[in-house]
Amino acid sequence: MLKKINVDQLTVGMHLKEFCGSWMEHPFWRTGFVITDPKDIAAVLGSSIKEVWIDTSKGLDTSGSTPSVTEAESEAQVEQQLQQLAATDQRELAPVSIGAELERAAKICFQSKQAVISMFQEARMGKAVDIGGAQQLVEDISDSVARNPGALISLARLKTVDDYTYMHSVAVCAMMVGLSKQLGLDEAQTRSAGMAGLMHDLGKALMPMEVLNKPGKLSPAEFNVIKTHPSEGHRLLSSGDKVDALVLDVCLHHHEKTDGSGYPKGLKADEISLFAKMGAVCDVYDAITSNRPYKSGWDPAESLRKMAEWANGHFDGKVFQAFVKSLGIYPIGSLVKLTSGRLGVVVEQTGKSLTTPSVKVFFSTKSNLRIPPEVIDLSLPGVTEKIVSREDPAKWRFTDLNELWSGFNKTHW
Repeated sequence: MLKKINVDQLTVGMHLKEFCGSWMEHPFWRTGFVITDPKDIAAVLGSSIKEVWIDTSKGLDTSGSTPSVTEAESEAQVEQQLQQLAATDQRELAPVSIGAELERAAKICFQSKQAVISMFQEARMGKAVDIGGAQQLVEDISDSVARNPGALISLARLKTVDDYTYMHSVAVCAMMVGLSKQLGLDEAQTRSAGMAGLMHDLGKALMPMEVLNKPGKLSPAEFNVIKTHPSEGHRLLSSGDKVDALVLDVCLHHHEKTDGSGYPKGLKADEISLFAKMGAVCDVYDAITSNRPYKSGWDPAESLRKMAEWANGHFDGKVFQAFVKSLGIYPIGSLVKLTSGRLGVVVEQTGKSLTTPSVKVFFSTKSNLRIPPEVIDLSLPGVTEKIVSREDPAKWRFTDLNELWSGFNKTHW
């Protein structure tokens, strides 16, 4: 029997079915669990959540005379609430500039990282994986990508070495959503693809930390251990309830290659599903553009060029082409040289051409000096500037490229 109660009525032993509020308002990544620790109650009381649903058939009831409701009645109430929310929906899914979306995307990144950390910790403790609580997280990531594809995807790339495993899942989730939209997949497929991206590396929760974070090349034996993470993740997800087959597929097969040289099963071409092919592209891009214990991340534009070289045999051609279109040939954060000799960092895609993004110029190669930053939309009529080359940030030793395009002095998570 479901019952809505005030949070001050919570006690140890109750089955917490659902929070009455956004997942960003409370410290738990999932619901549907029996409260066993008083600290969990304290955490709820410390949040802005005022009411929760409990399931008295799976845990303790309240000691007072608060009337319970049937499941049908509770569903009717929830449906009414959802309709009211829909009538006053403030999600603002209309396209916005990257500047307008960055702060919101940063908050989503922070909350998402905490959720993924919790999922990994529970997996390490041997608990069954419940991905139901991650549905709203994927929803918010998808909404951010709908408002501005570049904001969250680019911010998620700015992860620290220590956060890589967790933020990598968030980044791949966002890219899977963006790629799904580019491929014209429907809303349900897009959300499932996002969930698959979020869960694809869950098996790394069971990998030895000394191997996972080794600051150097793995030995053959260590690599064989790491190669078990897709199967381990698939096993973990399979132990949960109602996990989408698409999510399981991407978790198990995101390291397969079209030429059959991937793992764990050495699948080839059409033996690999569309969604696993999508996962492979998104996984590799975030891996090579991120700082790792053993190397610094590559420039985004250079990373796409490298992936294009590997595409024949590694990636599906159509999926890779759609991926490039979703990010742009010069993704946000790329260092480029213009015809004037000025250097700039790509700050946003214009949507008019893959080769005409908005660029923030800040350096003159003619005078070899910094110049006042200026944003140039290369797609506008009358703009004669063009990108003539990609540039290697390491060569120029610029340390503030990420600050230039994001406006952040440091990452927010």
